[in-house]
Amino acid sequence: MGIDSGEEFTLDCNQEDMSNDNSEATPEAEPKTTATAQAEEKPASTTEQGNEENLFTQLQTDMERFRDLAMRTQADFENYRKRAAREKEDAIKYANTSLLEKLIPVLDNYEFGLQAARAEGNQAILIGFEMVAKQLQEFLSGNGVEVIDAEGKPFDPNLHDALGQEESATVPEGNVIRQIRKGYKLRDRLIRPANVFVSKGQPVQPAS
Repeated sequence: MGIDSGEEFTLDCNQEDMSNDNSEATPEAEPKTTATAQAEEKPASTTEQGNEENLFTQLQTDMERFRDLAMRTQADFENYRKRAAREKEDAIKYANTSLLEKLIPVLDNYEFGLQAARAEGNQAILIGFEMVAKQLQEFLSGNGVEVIDAEGKPFDPNLHDALGQEESATVPEGNVIRQIRKGYKLRDRLIRPANVFVSKGQPVQPAS
């Protein structure tokens, strides 16, 4: 049995009506309002602000670090400048130290010669020795050299080198009895200590 044309037309119309109903049921996308757009853009603005704050904090940290580094560098340079000036001053002040260290043994031998001249009693030789001795003392004193004459003075380990101790009825205990060799200082620097013997005090009396 076949389907007549009237039935086919009715079916087509029903399908067309269903298509129209489906298309009307699908909602159209509503356009975004200004508030919605701002709401979506807000997280991006907050992120940018956070990045700016982090950058500002990092810059502050770097500035503090560089400032501290500059201050330390300046302090180090100032210390270096003072140390260099002090070393230069010391170099000038003690420039003759090595020369005087070599000259001291010559002075010792001269002292022995002067003592021999005094023992012989030859006035002509003695006068010559004493004149030279005076000139030497003036030369040394003019160059900042001080002779350490320790005899009869309290023993000072910073200036004296004790060779031994002896009893003495006249020299108090702890004082220098006699000096074997003179000492010398260049300004406030010790070149050579004086060689001395130190008093032990009164002799011990034997028991009766």
